[in-house]
Amino acid sequence: MSSAASPTLVIVPGLRDHVPDHWQTLLSDRIADARTVAPLTSDRLSCIAQVTALDDVLSEISGPVVLVAHSAGVMTTAHWAQRHRRPIKGALLAAPPDFGTPLPEGYPTPQALRENGWLPVPRTPLPFPSVVAAGTNDPLADFRRTADLARAWGSRLVDLGPVGHLNPASGYGAWPRAEEFIRELG
Repeated sequence: MSSAASPTLVIVPGLRDHVPDHWQTLLSDRIADARTVAPLTSDRLSCIAQVTALDDVLSEISGPVVLVAHSAGVMTTAHWAQRHRRPIKGALLAAPPDFGTPLPEGYPTPQALRENGWLPVPRTPLPFPSVVAAGTNDPLADFRRTADLARAWGSRLVDLGPVGHLNPASGYGAWPRAEEFIRELG
């Protein structure tokens, strides 16, 4: 991933604070030229602020890009793709949450998501190749609804089995399959 012909990885995390043991953090630490969209210090729940933060990172890169998004970062990516037309080589969209149904306690309500611009979730085809990788027992999304979203986006759906939300709370730190998908896309 470090040669001049290789795309730059742009890590698009979800809305939670930086998690050192998260697979995205570990991936970023292994890939020297990867860029990460930094967590916002204000307007954290604002969709437009998240989209702007992603666009700011992308504006600093002149070559090809592969996006690597997790959770709400997937939704940030989908909203960004509706508003911007920068060429993207591909996107790994891991564990997208279902913002259309109530999330577990401690997560934003559908009303808060709507008020902050996340709803409705874009359902138009993404203008770049993408892989939606999702678990069958994700507490933040029903797999059937995730499959519908992947179809709407024109993404290849990968059933990861019972991996929860693919985060440290679900028993995941490193996730080697991410690099397989990135190679496929880039």
